[in-house]
Amino acid sequence: MTDEALSAFKARMALTMTQEIQWGDMDAFRHVNNTIYFRYFENIRIRYFDHTGVNDLMKQSQIGPILGSTECKFLAPLTYPDVITIGTSITDRAEKRFTMSYEIFSHAQQKVVAKGSGVVVYYDYNKNTSCAIPQTIADAIDG
Repeated sequence: MTDEALSAFKARMALTMTQEIQWGDMDAFRHVNNTIYFRYFENIRIRYFDHTGVNDLMKQSQIGPILGSTECKFLAPLTYPDVITIGTSITDRAEKRFTMSYEIFSHAQQKVVAKGSGVVVYYDYNKNTSCAIPQTIADAIDG
Protein backbone atom coordinates (compact mmCIF):
# COMPACT_ATOMS: atom_id res chain seq x y z
CA MET A 1 0.00 0.00 0.00
CA THR A 2 1.40 3.36 -0.99
CA ASP A 3 1.36 6.48 1.15
CA GLU A 4 1.52 8.77 -1.90
CA ALA A 5 -2.26 9.18 -2.27
CA LEU A 6 -2.68 9.77 1.45
CA SER A 7 0.15 12.30 1.52
CA ALA A 8 -1.38 14.21 -1.39
CA PHE A 9 -4.74 14.16 0.38
CA LYS A 10 -3.28 15.53 3.61
CA ALA A 11 -1.40 18.27 1.74
CA ARG A 12 -4.70 19.66 0.41
CA MET A 13 -6.31 19.90 3.85
CA ALA A 14 -5.96 22.48 6.62
CA LEU A 15 -6.37 19.73 9.23
CA THR A 16 -6.71 15.95 9.18
CA MET A 17 -7.41 13.18 11.65
CA THR A 18 -7.26 9.41 11.31
CA GLN A 19 -9.62 6.90 12.87
CA GLU A 20 -10.74 3.31 12.48
CA ILE A 21 -14.14 2.36 11.15
CA GLN A 22 -16.15 0.73 13.92
CA TRP A 23 -18.23 -2.40 13.37
CA GLY A 24 -21.24 -0.49 14.71
CA ASP A 25 -20.89 2.08 11.91
CA MET A 26 -22.18 -0.57 9.49
CA ASP A 27 -25.84 -1.03 8.59
CA ALA A 28 -27.94 -3.91 7.30
CA PHE A 29 -26.66 -3.28 3.78
CA ARG A 30 -23.11 -4.17 4.95
CA HIS A 31 -21.56 -0.75 4.49
CA VAL A 32 -21.14 2.30 6.70
CA ASN A 33 -24.53 3.94 7.16
CA ASN A 34 -24.91 7.29 5.43
CA THR A 35 -25.67 9.08 8.70
CA ILE A 36 -22.28 8.05 10.10
CA TYR A 37 -20.47 10.16 7.49
CA PHE A 38 -21.96 13.22 9.15
CA ARG A 39 -20.51 12.03 12.46
CA TYR A 40 -17.11 11.76 10.76
CA PHE A 41 -17.55 15.35 9.52
CA GLU A 42 -18.50 16.39 13.04
CA ASN A 43 -15.35 14.74 14.41
CA ILE A 44 -13.06 16.81 12.19
CA ARG A 45 -15.16 19.95 12.68
CA ILE A 46 -14.79 19.75 16.47
CA ARG A 47 -11.07 18.96 16.10
CA TYR A 48 -10.77 22.08 13.90
CA PHE A 49 -12.65 24.13 16.51
CA ASP A 50 -10.20 22.91 19.17
CA HIS A 51 -7.26 23.68 16.86
CA THR A 52 -8.36 27.26 16.13
CA GLY A 53 -9.54 28.21 19.65
CA VAL A 54 -13.24 28.25 18.78
CA ASN A 55 -14.20 25.93 21.65
CA ASP A 56 -12.16 27.84 24.24
CA LEU A 57 -13.69 31.17 23.24
CA MET A 58 -17.16 29.59 23.26
CA LYS A 59 -16.66 28.49 26.88
CA GLN A 60 -15.56 32.01 27.89
CA SER A 61 -18.02 34.16 25.98
CA GLN A 62 -20.95 31.99 24.88
CA ILE A 63 -20.23 33.20 21.34
CA GLY A 64 -19.51 30.36 18.99
CA PRO A 65 -20.49 28.23 16.07
CA ILE A 66 -23.81 26.75 15.08
CA LEU A 67 -24.17 24.50 12.05
CA GLY A 68 -26.39 26.18 9.45
CA SER A 69 -26.35 23.45 6.82
CA THR A 70 -24.42 20.37 5.81
CA GLU A 71 -24.27 17.99 2.88
CA CYS A 72 -22.42 14.92 1.68
CA LYS A 73 -21.69 13.35 -1.68
CA PHE A 74 -21.02 9.63 -1.34
CA LEU A 75 -18.40 8.47 -3.86
CA ALA A 76 -17.76 4.88 -2.71
CA PRO A 77 -19.04 2.72 0.16
CA LEU A 78 -16.95 2.22 3.28
CA THR A 79 -16.87 -1.13 5.05
CA TYR A 80 -15.38 -2.56 8.21
CA PRO A 81 -12.47 -3.05 8.68
CA ASP A 82 -10.86 0.11 7.34
CA VAL A 83 -9.00 3.16 8.54
CA ILE A 84 -10.06 6.57 7.31
CA THR A 85 -8.45 9.97 7.32
CA ILE A 86 -10.90 12.84 7.49
CA GLY A 87 -9.80 16.24 6.27
CA THR A 88 -11.20 19.74 6.35
CA SER A 89 -10.44 23.13 4.87
CA ILE A 90 -12.19 26.48 4.94
CA THR A 91 -13.42 27.36 1.46
CA ASP A 92 -15.25 30.62 2.18
CA ARG A 93 -15.45 33.13 5.03
CA ALA A 94 -17.79 36.07 5.46
CA GLU A 95 -18.53 38.37 8.40
CA LYS A 96 -20.84 35.94 10.23
CA ARG A 97 -20.16 32.55 8.65
CA PHE A 98 -17.64 30.25 7.05
CA THR A 99 -17.87 27.14 4.92
CA MET A 100 -15.94 24.01 5.79
CA SER A 101 -15.23 21.43 3.13
CA TYR A 102 -14.78 17.83 4.24
CA GLU A 103 -13.31 14.77 2.59
CA ILE A 104 -12.98 11.20 3.79
CA PHE A 105 -10.05 9.13 2.52
CA SER A 106 -10.20 5.33 2.77
CA HIS A 107 -6.86 3.71 3.49
CA ALA A 108 -8.09 0.34 2.16
CA GLN A 109 -9.32 1.87 -1.11
CA GLN A 110 -6.57 4.52 -1.35
CA LYS A 111 -9.03 7.18 -2.47
CA VAL A 112 -11.52 9.79 -1.33
CA VAL A 113 -14.85 8.07 -0.70
CA ALA A 114 -16.96 11.06 0.36
CA LYS A 115 -16.94 14.83 0.05
CA GLY A 116 -19.09 17.27 1.93
CA SER A 117 -19.46 20.74 3.30
CA GLY A 118 -20.94 22.58 6.22
CA VAL A 119 -21.89 26.21 6.64
CA VAL A 120 -20.95 27.33 10.15
CA VAL A 121 -22.70 30.46 11.41
CA TYR A 122 -21.33 32.45 14.32
CA TYR A 123 -23.91 32.80 17.07
CA ASP A 124 -24.27 34.73 20.31
CA TYR A 125 -25.92 32.18 22.59
CA ASN A 126 -26.66 34.87 25.22
CA LYS A 127 -28.63 37.01 22.75
CA ASN A 128 -29.92 34.15 20.56
CA THR A 129 -28.79 35.83 17.37
CA SER A 130 -26.08 35.51 14.76
CA CYS A 131 -23.03 37.71 15.19
CA ALA A 132 -19.72 38.57 13.59
CA ILE A 133 -16.91 36.05 13.84
CA PRO A 134 -14.56 37.31 16.60
CA GLN A 135 -11.32 38.67 15.15
CA THR A 136 -9.11 36.12 16.94
CA ILE A 137 -11.11 33.30 15.33
CA ALA A 138 -11.15 35.00 11.92
CA ASP A 139 -7.37 35.33 12.15
CA ALA A 140 -7.00 31.65 13.08
CA ILE A 141 -9.24 30.61 10.17
CA ASP A 142 -7.33 32.80 7.72
CA GLY A 143 -3.91 31.90 9.08
